[in-house]
Amino acid sequence: MHVHFIAIGGSAMHNLAMALKRKGLEVTGSDDEIFEPSKSRLKKEGIYPKKMGWNVENIHPGVDAIILGMHARKDNPELLAAQEMGLKIYSYPEFVYEQSKDQIRIVIGGSHGKTSITSMILHVMQNLEIKTDFLVGALLDGFDCMVQFSDAKYMLIEGDEYLSSPLDLRPKFHWYKPNIALLSGVAWDHINVFPTFENYVEQFKIFAEDVQENGKLIYFEKDPVLQNIAGEIKQATTIPYNTLNYTIVNNKTVVEFEGKAYPMHVFGAHNLQNMNGARLILNEIGVSNHDFFNAIQSFKGAAKRLETIAENDKTIVFKDFAHSPSKLKATTQAVKEQFPERKLIACMELHTFSSLKKAFLPEYKNAMAAADKAYVYFSPEVVKHKKLAPITAEDVRLGFGTENVTVFTDSTVLFEQLEKEMKPLTNLLLMSSGNFNGIDLNDFAKKVML
Repeated sequence: MHVHFIAIGGSAMHNLAMALKRKGLEVTGSDDEIFEPSKSRLKKEGIYPKKMGWNVENIHPGVDAIILGMHARKDNPELLAAQEMGLKIYSYPEFVYEQSKDQIRIVIGGSHGKTSITSMILHVMQNLEIKTDFLVGALLDGFDCMVQFSDAKYMLIEGDEYLSSPLDLRPKFHWYKPNIALLSGVAWDHINVFPTFENYVEQFKIFAEDVQENGKLIYFEKDPVLQNIAGEIKQATTIPYNTLNYTIVNNKTVVEFEGKAYPMHVFGAHNLQNMNGARLILNEIGVSNHDFFNAIQSFKGAAKRLETIAENDKTIVFKDFAHSPSKLKATTQAVKEQFPERKLIACMELHTFSSLKKAFLPEYKNAMAAADKAYVYFSPEVVKHKKLAPITAEDVRLGFGTENVTVFTDSTVLFEQLEKEMKPLTNLLLMSSGNFNGIDLNDFAKKVML
């Protein structure tokens, strides 16, 4: 089978391409720009495009299927050629469903925490040698590809609510029809696609209604939206979860469960909620609580999810993907709670469409209140590139609404300031779905170690 990827360079797309190549399919792809780490990984796999750009010669009757990425547009010349030839065109979630429709599908959804929960489940399954296929949104230690297809009984999927493809405007997680599902919480995101909170919530209702007959829906019980959604589900059993009981001893989080204590690498109330959700998912496939906690103790987190990028006995620098209000709040609080005796400098970049929209900025109120100093950066050039109305530093400061916030529009100036601020017993938290206009965060972290 020959599969051609239009926009192969995306995070999920290039992992899917690698997985299909390893399964023995003929894989080709195209894109107009591919960045690291996708570039190196595709080259290593032997499926990096021979030249950049769109080329209709890639589309011919020998291609059995097209997988279309969100980066492509409706008028993409390769897509138009494929449509004219009548070739089968899939979005990547549609293709994943086709590959997994005979498996028990475990799907993790929610506005926040889904990568961490999926990663925790996968870590335990690997540790306990439970064979599973998977699709995860972040690279984990011990894995060189975050998609796998085989003859496993289970398929573990991180269920993203963003759109499937330029031709298919359904959220990706509407494709997966889970047998076992989890929803971690609902906090408005993707304002460019879901212009109202009500419209956004509706997508999660549809996902919950898609849980298969006699399936299970596990949900965070303190989220009022999820309480309402779970209350309306008839075809599946609903199971609520909360934050695990824990204490912090010498900057180390210890989970207490059924009379036993389990020291953990990960920390923060949000992570302890995620862990409890992962536990309940694994209970459904026969994993005992004892086996779960013994296995999860060695979990160190997913890439860019409260990832330690530099550390000594006086300072830790963390990198996190957090960009939405709920994620910023949970992550900032977690670091301050874990290290209460240290000063916390929290720094975030407004980079997504939603975060750079003036109407959305009030959603960030108090999001970084737990930090001793909070720095927020945005690039006016990125605002312009996304064709959004201009915002000012004052708009951003008022949106966050706390006195500890300072706003920067020049990342060089920001990082010069951060370097001056780094003193003994200070932790630094860097949060972004971007890269602060080209700053190498790992290099910077090493530079400021005292």
